[in-house]
Amino acid sequence: MEIHHSKHHQGYVNNLNAALEGLDDLAELSVEDLLRQIGSVPADKRQAVINNGGGHANHSLFWEILAPSGTGGEPSDKLLNDIVSTFGSADAARELFSTAAGTRFGSGWAWLVVDGSGGLQIYSTANQNSPLMEGDTPIIGLDVWEHAYYLKYQNLRPSYVSDFIDGFINWKTVNELYASAKS
Repeated sequence: MEIHHSKHHQGYVNNLNAALEGLDDLAELSVEDLLRQIGSVPADKRQAVINNGGGHANHSLFWEILAPSGTGGEPSDKLLNDIVSTFGSADAARELFSTAAGTRFGSGWAWLVVDGSGGLQIYSTANQNSPLMEGDTPIIGLDVWEHAYYLKYQNLRPSYVSDFIDGFINWKTVNELYASAKS
């Protein structure tokens, strides 16, 4: 994880800053607002902003919602009730999330998001695309690029996904993000 954070993530920050050189009005935005307004980025810079801004925003959330194994707590009653109401059960949501993460061809992310109408959705995105570009607010994001898991899990992405769900989610932070997205 140290290499992942200090090398990969830092590279996204550096490359995003380079892509925004000379675009002072856009450079002043938070990365979240920048991605929400991706259509306002000049066409010749847009893909670099998606790749690197998405990489920065996605990884920032990922680091924020990680907890040491077994210390992450539980979803709030409100979030758990909404998960059950939306997906049928916590197990069904887990299966959908696992499928989103496990079937993403190549590199990308699996997400639990609050959509524009305040509902929950689970889906995946390719590469560094962000739910923010779709008007959704991510509250859980799992990096399924090989650089995220290969040193420990090698080609066993399903084990990485299962371990993440079972013990590495910082539910206190996720609960706060959920409450904020719903307000």
